[in-house]
Amino acid sequence: MAITEKQLIDELKTGHYKPVYLLTGEENYYIDVVSDFFEQHVVDPTLRDFDQTVVYGRDVDMATVVSTVKRYPMMSPVHLVIVKEAQDIPVAQWDQLAAYLKQPSPQGLLVLCYRHKKLDKRTAAYKAIAAAGVVYESPKIYDNQVPAWIMKEVMAHGFTVTDKAASMLAEHVGTDLGKVANELSKLYPLLPAGGAITEQLIEDQIGISKDYNVFELQKAIGRRDPLMCNRIVAHFAANPKKNPIQMVLPLLYGYFIKVMIYHQLENKSDAPRALGCAPSFVQDYALAARNYPLGKLATCIGYLYETDLRSKGVRNSGNVSDGELLKELVFKVIH
Repeated sequence: MAITEKQLIDELKTGHYKPVYLLTGEENYYIDVVSDFFEQHVVDPTLRDFDQTVVYGRDVDMATVVSTVKRYPMMSPVHLVIVKEAQDIPVAQWDQLAAYLKQPSPQGLLVLCYRHKKLDKRTAAYKAIAAAGVVYESPKIYDNQVPAWIMKEVMAHGFTVTDKAASMLAEHVGTDLGKVANELSKLYPLLPAGGAITEQLIEDQIGISKDYNVFELQKAIGRRDPLMCNRIVAHFAANPKKNPIQMVLPLLYGYFIKVMIYHQLENKSDAPRALGCAPSFVQDYALAARNYPLGKLATCIGYLYETDLRSKGVRNSGNVSDGELLKELVFKVIH
C-alpha cells in the first residue's frame, strides 16, 4: 500500500532512516513538505555545514551525487544529501545510482526530489530505490478535490473553515496547493484558538469578494437569476485583473460538467463524492439540473468554447472587451 506523507514523516520522527528516499509525483506540494522535513529535522542545525548537502539536478551529475552520499559524516549519525529537481539529471546516469544501492553507505542518507512527474518504474534505478529505501508518490490533486483538501489542512492547524470560504479560496487559487497553503498561512495568525475562516475574512485579507466571485456567479446561473448574474459580471468587468476571463471560463466549464454529472447520477446521495463538494452545496446543483437539461448544458459548453476562442483572438471579436464577452456569454447561457 502507498505510504502517505504523514506516515512517512511519522516514520522519520523515530530517527530510523533508509539509505534512500525517492519523492516523486505530479503534486509538488507534498514533495516539498517531506523534503523540508528532512532538511530541517535530520541533521542538527549546528552541524549542517558539515553533514548536510543540498544540490540541484541541473547542477550535478549522478556520479557526483553518489560520491557525495558515500562521504563519511563528520559529527552526525548520517550524512544527508538532498537532490532537488532530481528529474533534471539525465536518465542515462541513473544506472550509477542503481549500482551504488546494491551496497549503500550505512552512514549515507539520500533524498531525491523528482518533481512534476514520476520516475519510470521499469528502470533499474527505480527498482533499486524501492528495494533499498522508500518511494513516496505525491498524488495529483484535481479541481474538485481542493475544497476538501483546504478543510482538512485547516483542521490540521486547529481551525475550521466554512464550506463557502473553502470554495472561494479554491476557485481563486486553483490546484497549486503551495499557493493555497501560503494564503491560508496569512489567515491563521488572525484567528483565535479553534476559530473559523469565514467568507468575510477571505474578503478582508485576500481580497476575494464574498458576494461577487465565480462561486456566486455559478449559483446565479444555476438559478437563472439575470439580475444577480449582471451584477457579478459588471463587477468582473470593473475588476478585470482580479477576475480575468481566462480564469472564469474554465471554472464555468467545470461547473457545467458537474451539473451534467448530477443529471446522470442514479443515486443522488452519492452527489457530494461524485461532485467533490460539501453536502450543503448539492441543492444548488439539483436546482441547476432542473433548470438546465442535458441538451442545454451541451449548448452552454459550446458557448464557452466560442467565447474562449474570441477572448484569445482566434475568432474575430472586433473591439469587444472581455467584460462584454462575458456578459454576452452569460446572457446566452441563462436565456
